[in-house]
Amino acid sequence: MQEKLMVAGGRPLEGSIRISGAKNSAIALIPAAMLAESAVILDNMPELSDVLIYKELLEQLGCTVSMKEDQMWIDPSQALSVPLPNGKVKKLRASYYLMGALLGRFGEAIIGLPGGCNFEPRPIDQHIKGFEALGAEVKNEQGAIHIQAKKLRGAKIYLDVVSVGATINIMLAASRAEGTTTIENAAKEPEIIDVATLLNAMGAKIKGAGTETIRIEGMSSLKGCRHSIIPDRIQAGTYMIAAAATRGRVIIDQIIPKHMEAVTAKLIEMGVEVQEMEESIRIIGKPLYQGIDVKALVYPGFATDLQSPMTSLLLQAEGISVLTDHVYSSRFKHIPELARMGADIKLEGRSAIIKRSYLHAAKVQATDLRAGAALVIAGLTAQEGITEVFGLEYIDRGYDRLVENLTSLGAEVWREEVIE
Repeated sequence: MQEKLMVAGGRPLEGSIRISGAKNSAIALIPAAMLAESAVILDNMPELSDVLIYKELLEQLGCTVSMKEDQMWIDPSQALSVPLPNGKVKKLRASYYLMGALLGRFGEAIIGLPGGCNFEPRPIDQHIKGFEALGAEVKNEQGAIHIQAKKLRGAKIYLDVVSVGATINIMLAASRAEGTTTIENAAKEPEIIDVATLLNAMGAKIKGAGTETIRIEGMSSLKGCRHSIIPDRIQAGTYMIAAAATRGRVIIDQIIPKHMEAVTAKLIEMGVEVQEMEESIRIIGKPLYQGIDVKALVYPGFATDLQSPMTSLLLQAEGISVLTDHVYSSRFKHIPELARMGADIKLEGRSAIIKRSYLHAAKVQATDLRAGAALVIAGLTAQEGITEVFGLEYIDRGYDRLVENLTSLGAEVWREEVIE
């Protein structure tokens, strides 16, 4: 059954909201659990479609997986390296983490090329480069990646492009390799630190996570443990932006404010009042905002995942704003949809030139996860009518309890079945 999201605009968001565990951590931590010989418990697990797909994939591989509230229990002791050439793998971008996990645990993996959001091709050449450096042979046969190694040995690996996925995937495989692996030009995202924290709790020896040089001393076996997932900084940033866009007053609770520094700085620059506390941030919207320039960069810069939601807020700023994405050049598929709602935005290469616009309700299509978030925020700010956001399956990949959360803040939003 396909659903659409109905969004009535004109209501400021008010109240407090608790942020769930990070999607971008969860989708790496779940396959990382495969490297253990006994059960792993992951707390603060978000309720997302990607998480449910991963649960099914692990069960296909022979793991016992159960979920209760925000906890996932994974017993990989009976796991086998079963080929996963297609099926669920195709629906999940992060299924590529199974390559590193299975290679580390079993010395082999057959994984179909991943799916997920379709806004730009994201090659896995750096992942493959890392696996080959560790001693694996990698072949692409009939749309599936075949990886095999008689023995994984530590190596020095320089990533040509800063890649979160490649950094994590190499960490997973290297944690069970013989000897020491060094990853140079590694990504620094908090989610990488989260994965390293889990692996270290399992008995791995990883140093330097969060810096550009990570050292992994491989272990012959790893054990189960319990780990709590860090808060979702992208979800938190989205609600911060939504609160500002609706001129609301919202407390974003159970977060790590340091992870939010880039978005906090830009909101303050616009004229939003931001009050930072130990584990929460209060957003107080204002009547007038100033146009600013925003550059999406790798962490600790402004997150590319917040570029789309930020576009909807910048439509309310005086003057001209320029939003440039240095991470994904074609992540602008939300802009034609915003134009249906009256947005005045011009694309020039990697940049969007944004002028203040008064939005009205329309039927719009989410083309990826964060584009969907941008359209929901735009719908919340539309002055009249009810915006219909199609492609809800994309939004469900990254925002758990979206309707419940927005409703608790006073928004008028609901799901409806799409009638063909």
